[in-house]
Formats: sequence, structure tokens, C-alpha cells
Amino acid sequence: MSVIFGLDPSLRNTGYGIIEAEGQQMRALAYGVIRNSEKLTPSRCLVAIHQQITDLLQQYKPDVAAVEGIIYLQNYQTAITLGSARGAALLALAEAGLPIYEYAPRRVKAAATGRGGAQKAQVGFMMRALLGLTENPPSDAADALAIALTHAQNSGLRGRMKEI
Repeated sequence: MSVIFGLDPSLRNTGYGIIEAEGQQMRALAYGVIRNSEKLTPSRCLVAIHQQITDLLQQYKPDVAAVEGIIYLQNYQTAITLGSARGAALLALAEAGLPIYEYAPRRVKAAATGRGGAQKAQVGFMMRALLGLTENPPSDAADALAIALTHAQNSGLRGRMKEI
């Protein structure tokens, strides 16, 4: 049995999903979104992301973390902001001593829905169906659950996976 912490980092809405996987059986332990108010300065958002992830790690004690890979952004300001949020999240995971793997967004969508170009609503619907949830999770949390699920499906290929 393995507990996987999935993460979709963003400055204002960082999605997380924690699943337990044993063979083909998977269930969600927790999921949600770390929401930072527009009134909060970016530096305070980074502290909040780091602290809340640290709290979740202490509560659920995952074995491994899976994070959405870097996406191409044309706007450099957006790229810097996203990179900062990602860095705060990765630091929390690394401080906990977790091995961290990253997955490209298209690969995550394909693992979750069968289509690399799936819409967010489709990912949410499939996370509800595959993990036996009572409702579709918020889109950022659904993405994080899908990232964790992708890792669970690929954990047998660990020799070919790249730890970051």
C-alpha cells in the first residue's frame, strides 16, 4: 500500500489530492484547494502554500509526491509567479524527504480520462467515478487527484520515471 500526495501548484489556488493505492485499488484520503486571497501579497501566498502543504504532509504521511510538470507560458510574469508557487510547494515536499515525480499535463489527462486533451470537467467527473467520490471535486483538486492517480498507474515503471 502506498500513499501518494498529488499536487497542482498555483499562487492563488493550489490543488492537492492524497490517495491510497494498493495494486489496482485506489481511494481518496483527502483533497482540496489551498486558496489565497487576492489581498494577500505573493510572498505571503508562498508562505501559506508551504505551511499548508507541510501540515497536510504531517497529517497524512505520504510515501511519495507527484506534481504537475512545468507548462509553457508566453507571459514571463505568469511564469515567474507559477514557478514561485511551485518552488514553495516543492520545498515543503523535499523537506519531508519525499521522492518527487512530475507528470506532463497531457499525460495526466490521458491517464485520468483516456484523452490527453480532456477538459477540466471531464477530469473532475472521472476522479469522482474512479475514486468513488460523492461529488466532482473542485477542478484544481481534481487535477491533483489525477496527478496522484497517474503516479499510482505508473509506479511499476519507476525505473524509467524521473525523480525531481
